[in-house]
Amino acid sequence: MIERADQLVLNYVSKAADAAHGVLRADQRLDFARRLRARIETERGGSQDARQVARVLARFGDPMDLVEREARRLAAPTPAEAAESATRQLPAVVDEREAPPGVRVHRRLAEEHLAQERGYGLPFAGLRRVAMARANPMATGGRDARTIVKEHPRDAAAIVILVAAALLVPFHLAPLAIFPVPVVVWALGAAPVLFSESWNLRDKLLGIGAPMLGYSAGGVLVGGLRVGVEAGWQPFIEQFFDVSGTMFMIGTGLGVVWLAYRLLALDER
Repeated sequence: MIERADQLVLNYVSKAADAAHGVLRADQRLDFARRLRARIETERGGSQDARQVARVLARFGDPMDLVEREARRLAAPTPAEAAESATRQLPAVVDEREAPPGVRVHRRLAEEHLAQERGYGLPFAGLRRVAMARANPMATGGRDARTIVKEHPRDAAAIVILVAAALLVPFHLAPLAIFPVPVVVWALGAAPVLFSESWNLRDKLLGIGAPMLGYSAGGVLVGGLRVGVEAGWQPFIEQFFDVSGTMFMIGTGLGVVWLAYRLLALDER
């Protein structure tokens, strides 16, 4: 989406401007932010693909590094730097497509090694990044908890509703008509997930189907194991309703984790 790509650029420039506060004068900070935005737009080449824009921003590096370089330039400019244009004073961006194949391979291996050292190569590493509200865009691809919520408010709200449905199970509220309250709340969260453009069909089915699968299949399986095959229907039904709520909560937890993970893992789509 265009708004998502533009928001990534705005967030990055805002972080750079915040980092420059107290380091550069107000006029210097304004000029720095303007030139940085112009350079990003040049490298972006009009792309509205959020993944491509995130990669461009990652190549610019940590905004604090840009601010420190700008401060050094302003403090003691060299003749060569004075002769450069304003946009040339920003770090050069390397396009991986222009690099030789061997360089691209070694660069990828180095990035994977650094990711493993930082813990981002572990399974479900995206879930660790969501807690990094002020994370380095180099590590998060321009995406953190605040950015996710800003870009996907309805998706985030749907996930919260699904969590609320699971948390209501232990309260044993009176049913609405014939439907248990947690199931009604689950339906309210499942609807926006189904109509969301952020997940593909498989992700949607896994995310909202896990709670009901846990409730039905999990309840039947665990309830049957607890009473055995010779106990009869009445003990089985009692055991089913005794464990189905817990299985619903477990299924909801797994579904929510999957939806949150896929919301972060844009590069895998």
